[in-house]
Amino acid sequence: MAQGDNAQPLTISEISALLKRTVEDRFGFVRLRGELSGVKRAASGHFYCALKDEGAVIDGVMWKGNAARMNFRAEDGLEVIATGKLTTYPGRSKYQIVIDSLELAGEGALLALLEKTRARLAAEGLFAEAKKRRLPYLPQVIGVVTSPTGAVIRDILHRLADRFPSHVLVWPVLVQGQGAAEQVAAAVRGFSAIEPGWPQKGGVPRPDVVIVARGGGSIEDLWSFNEEVVVRAIAECSIPVISAVGHEIDTTLADFAADRRAPTPTAAAEMAVPVRADLALTLADFAARQRRAVYRPVELGRERLAARARMLPRPENLLQPQAQRLDDLSERLRRGLGERSAKGRERLAGAAARLSPSLLARSATEAQRRLERARLSPALIERPLARGADRLAALTRVMSQLHPEKPLARGYAIIRDASGKALTTRAEAAGEAALVLQFRDGTLDAVPAGGAPLPAKPRPAPAPKRAAPIPKQDDLFG
Repeated sequence: MAQGDNAQPLTISEISALLKRTVEDRFGFVRLRGELSGVKRAASGHFYCALKDEGAVIDGVMWKGNAARMNFRAEDGLEVIATGKLTTYPGRSKYQIVIDSLELAGEGALLALLEKTRARLAAEGLFAEAKKRRLPYLPQVIGVVTSPTGAVIRDILHRLADRFPSHVLVWPVLVQGQGAAEQVAAAVRGFSAIEPGWPQKGGVPRPDVVIVARGGGSIEDLWSFNEEVVVRAIAECSIPVISAVGHEIDTTLADFAADRRAPTPTAAAEMAVPVRADLALTLADFAARQRRAVYRPVELGRERLAARARMLPRPENLLQPQAQRLDDLSERLRRGLGERSAKGRERLAGAAARLSPSLLARSATEAQRRLERARLSPALIERPLARGADRLAALTRVMSQLHPEKPLARGYAIIRDASGKALTTRAEAAGEAALVLQFRDGTLDAVPAGGAPLPAKPRPAPAPKRAAPIPKQDDLFG
């Protein structure tokens, strides 16, 4: 434009809008390859970064919705391929790329990211051998985290049915693509959160072991099992976990975090349960060994008993000396009794020779003469009688003095109640309504002071007690 041209000038906003339309029309779809730099996530969820190579830098932005669908963790230094469109940012007179999708550029970049993530998680102790737990020998319930429609679940179920039929819980998840990592992590945490106690408490049973399984594929296909969210879920699971991701040559970070790694999903089923037939044979062998262990002491005892029984003497041999001794004693007894009988007969014959009727008559006559010469003295009888009479007289005098009515002759009286019981205290007499006074020559009714008078009624005087008669003594002479 020549000097002095009167053309209408453009405002800064107008030229910025023209540039924006031009850039967006010309570069509405681009794929850029470069190294990430200045990666950050805003509080709003938007993703900001810069893509650079040896000679240039371009800013990039990924809005919240697309940023949430990234299947890897973006970090500085990663080589990526960004797909989107170029636009301008008028506020700073800069152009940038609005990224629709972001992916790692090649397998080398993925392996580098994998190694970096592995080293970081290993430094936290997530892969420590001390945290590995032993698998249960015979799990009752097995949880499987995998796709419900693939061949993996069919292989696992078929292998379990062949080896040891078990109760299997399948938690269906995506094993590849957007959101697969979050679903796998949620499934592992879901199994871990089930409370034990089934079937007593009802509901879903808690697995004794969890198998995280997926078929083979490329590193991109298996990348969901390298995500940090899956690795942490497996490491924090309270149930032993078997990782069976890919084929034997495939390795993921889930394998390092799991308690056991299986080369294939079928091998994981073999690790989870033993072979029922082998277990039955083992139990039968144990039972046979137990029976042998029980019967062996009995057999040994029977053998020892038989050996010792052979060493014992025969019963008749043990009794022979005693039988001989019995015969000897029987013979000695027979001879002793014969000799004793003979001696007794000899003594009896001698005594019989000394006994005769004349001797007996002479002994009786002498005894009768001694009896006739014996005379009884009267004093022998009179003296005991006189002593007995004196004791009897003394007892009679004492009895007459101790008779309860003896004091009545000296002016005393006996106070009785209406029933004739003798009263000995004033309190007893005051408590009676009527009294009977016994004198030497009769009784008199009386009323205590304050009592009602009673009509006089003669009472016969009780007969004096007599001394017991002395029993008559038998005549000594009949």
